[in-house]
Formats: sequence, structure tokens, C-alpha cells
Amino acid sequence: MTYHPKSDFMRVMIERGFLADCTDYQGLDEALAKGVVPAYIGFDATAKSLHVGSLIQIMMLRWLQKTGHKPIVLMGGGTTKVGDPSFRAEERPLLSEAEIDANIDGIRKVFSSYVTFGSGKTDAMMVNNAEWLDDLNYLEFLRDIGRHFSVNRMLSFESVKSRLDREQSLSFLEFNYMILQAYDFLELNRRYGCLLQMGGSDQWGNIVNGIDLTRRVLDREIFGLTSPLLTTSDGKKMGKSATGAVWLNAEMLSPYEFWQFWRNTTDADVGRFLKLYTELPLEECARLGALEGSEVNAAKIILANEVTRLAHGPEAAAAAEATAREVFEKGGVGEDLPTLVLSAAEIAGGISLAQLVLRSGLAKTGKDAKRLIAEGGARVNDVIATDPGQMFGAEDLAEPVKLTAGKKRHALVTLAD
Repeated sequence: MTYHPKSDFMRVMIERGFLADCTDYQGLDEALAKGVVPAYIGFDATAKSLHVGSLIQIMMLRWLQKTGHKPIVLMGGGTTKVGDPSFRAEERPLLSEAEIDANIDGIRKVFSSYVTFGSGKTDAMMVNNAEWLDDLNYLEFLRDIGRHFSVNRMLSFESVKSRLDREQSLSFLEFNYMILQAYDFLELNRRYGCLLQMGGSDQWGNIVNGIDLTRRVLDREIFGLTSPLLTTSDGKKMGKSATGAVWLNAEMLSPYEFWQFWRNTTDADVGRFLKLYTELPLEECARLGALEGSEVNAAKIILANEVTRLAHGPEAAAAAEATAREVFEKGGVGEDLPTLVLSAAEIAGGISLAQLVLRSGLAKTGKDAKRLIAEGGARVNDVIATDPGQMFGAEDLAEPVKLTAGKKRHALVTLAD
């Protein structure tokens, strides 16, 4: 990438590693340098929170606002009823309207930590595409919008082709998704003067469709920009941990567990993640990313603190670090550890160690729990336990019991009052 940008936003995107591709670098850069550019990213409301796989897009909207532009968070209240087929093996389960609305409320909470909402020129706004999609007249939509789409071209998009090549079913409902997403861009431009759509590089085809449609229908010049699809250095998809999705909403994942996810970053990813997920100066990101051996642990703690501070606030970040220090350095029981609370009735006949490990989230299946214990990878109150069938009764859990899987994952088990 040899282009030297005039605008702060493009400079940040390029220097910090957010940019994969752009439909017109120079045209977009000039628009950004000229005045406030409203830009959007779409998020389907399939859960009550986004996870860290969406954090790169959230940070792009944050930087957009910090550099003097207007972020539009587009909630797919309408498109969630259809489901994005992009690179999926099967159709998404369909949600009710009430479930979608509840999910949008949860996602708004996540965003309020990263952008400032309001009615000012650069204040963020949250828009729901159900506003225009719910009332569409199907025949009018086909006549006015559908005629601009070539099925031959739609079949050539990688997201569709990959499903067809694997001979997996692609419903007509899902096939419509890319037309609806293109129509979103047109409507956002018409209603709010939106000039830019951003998204992951898997959205490139959908973004180009929206630009093409807006040019044909409104004769307006708009832009698209994509970020790389991130995997960790060991090839794993960003957003997943050993125990499941790493949610951004504190009700779905505790700030301590969130902090711990970042603390466990592999050495090779530290510098890159500092640039993408924190606002530390680039020189500091490079310095911390170059640390080796035991020194890199200090960089991981800074990464965990900075990312947790943005997501959950400075107090939650400080509490998570304090808990980690207590657990790791002193062998103590930190207050913020994930906790499994059992009722007396649940353990009337006793409960096995394998069940405790499974139910506390330290293993995905009973089989995994038994293997972890049998191989010496589990500890009870910092003492190695090797019998998956070891039983615990009410007297054993009178005081909280600390479970450990491997070196870094911990949970508490306690009895309900």
C-alpha cells in the first residue's frame, strides 16, 4: 500500500492495519479531508451481544468518530429475518421480532462503550433497517430494485459460489440477502447522506453491489472499505476461546474472563492486536510487540488492560488485573473469577469432579473434562487432581473451591446461601 493519505481516518486505517481494500482510495480520502463523512457498518441482531470477532469493525467506527466523522451503526432488524449466507454452511435459525428487538438493545449497550451517540454532526446514530425493509412492496421492489441485479454476477460471488461448490443448499430467502444489503446502502445514502460502507473483506461483494445500485438509482458516488478477516497466528478464528464465544457484553461474559482472553494472546499476535484493539501510540505498540521471553507477559497485561478498559471501563480492567495477580502470583481466590453456584439439592448425592469441571465451563464436554483430569491438567485449590470420579458433597463446598484447567483458566464452585 503506497498511497499517502491526506485524511486522518485513512492514515489510521493504513498505519494500524485496518485496511484490506477500498473501492476508490483517492476519492474516499478526498471526501474525508473535505468534511464530515457519515459511514456505516451493518450488524445482524442474531445474539444479545457482539463478540470480539466484531471488535475490529467497532474500533473502525470509533476511529471514524475520533477523526471527526459520523458513525452509523446499522442494526439488521430486517435482514436478521433473512440471514446472511456469507461463507456459512447452512441457513441461520430464524428469530422472532421480540427476540430481534431484545438483541438490538443488548448490542446498543456494547456500542455505547465505544462511540458517543447523539444528534450532533459527528455523533453516532443507531439505525434499524426494518424501518425500510418491513414495509417493502414486493412487486414494486422487484421492478424498481431487482432489475438492477444480474443473477449471473450474483452466482459468481465467492460467498455464494463456495456454498454451491460444496453442493450445500442455498435458499431463495438467503439469496435475497445481498439485494437487501445493497438496498440498505442506497437508503442510508438517501436518508442520511451516508457516503461509506465498511465491513470485513468477506462483505466485499455486498458492498460493491450497494455502490453499483446507488449509482444506478440515485446517480451518486459512494465508497466501500474493507478490513482483513482476522485469524490468530495459530490459525484460529478471532472471537472464539476454548470455552466458546468471547462476548463484549458483561452479562454474557464477565470482565475478568474477557481480560483473561486477551492476557492469553499468543506472543506473535501481541504487536498486531495492540495496534488494532487499543489506542496506544504506534511506537509503543511496536516496542511492546517486540518484547520476547518473559518480558512479553508485561505487554500482554497492557493489552488486556487497554482492551478491557475500552469495553468495560477502567475499574473493571483494574479489578480483573488485581484478580489475576491474586490467582497467579499468590495462589489465592480472586473475587471476580467465573463462579458456579450449586444448590444443596443439586449435590444431595454428591457431584463428581468431572461434572464440576464441565459445569464451571472449564471443559466443553464430559469427555473433555475426564481427559483433562486424567492427564493431570486439573487442580482443586491448586492441588493436582487425577480422579474424574472424585466426589464432592455439601461439606466439601462449605468454603468456595477453586478449580483450575491448565495454567491459566480458573473457576470457583460455591454453594448457594
